[in-house]
Amino acid sequence: MLKAALIAPLFLTLQAGAVYWITGGEKIPPAPDFAAVPVMLGDWEKARENPIDPDTMAQLRADKTLNLTFFGKRGFGTAGAGQGSFNTAELFVAWFQSQRGGASQPHSPQVCLPANGWIPTVTDRLDLEPGVQINRYIVSLGAEKAVVLYWYQTPRRVIASEWAAKFWVMADAVKDNRTDTSLVRVVVYSQGKSDEQTTASAMDFARAAYPVLKRVLPN
Repeated sequence: MLKAALIAPLFLTLQAGAVYWITGGEKIPPAPDFAAVPVMLGDWEKARENPIDPDTMAQLRADKTLNLTFFGKRGFGTAGAGQGSFNTAELFVAWFQSQRGGASQPHSPQVCLPANGWIPTVTDRLDLEPGVQINRYIVSLGAEKAVVLYWYQTPRRVIASEWAAKFWVMADAVKDNRTDTSLVRVVVYSQGKSDEQTTASAMDFARAAYPVLKRVLPN
């Protein structure tokens, strides 16, 4: 444990230094136009925009954010399961224009959610599409329970692992001379439904949102 505790900060220091050195003349991409996200994502309809308070924005250090709530049009789950039951999905995207020097980097939900009182019960990975894995994080807070899906999305790839994301930022800085990335998070609250139903609903929404984000985020 002590060795791991020493390796992690050393790796982060080396990564920040390498990215800073590699990206001396970094090519800065334009910001994404989140207004281009449509009202409908598959069977999900945009319900509202959720403002982010200034304190949270200061901690995030993201260059641009998207925070929306969508209503499911088919009830809970997929293939009409649970027709008529109220269903919502929250879509949050934090976009970072540059990670040069390590000052602005995504914050993992596995750190942020427990810090806000959510207790993790399941942590694993699911296939968003063939060859693309994302994280599933089932959490509870009192009687409330939610399925959280999240991933790191760059111009070249989708990454589930936090450590892999830190590695690829160095590799892509060499190839593309840019270090922009996004944290994408989907939250669906269980509302008394099973983990399987809630996960099916969250995955249905994520699969509808993913191709849209591929178009909206800088290529």
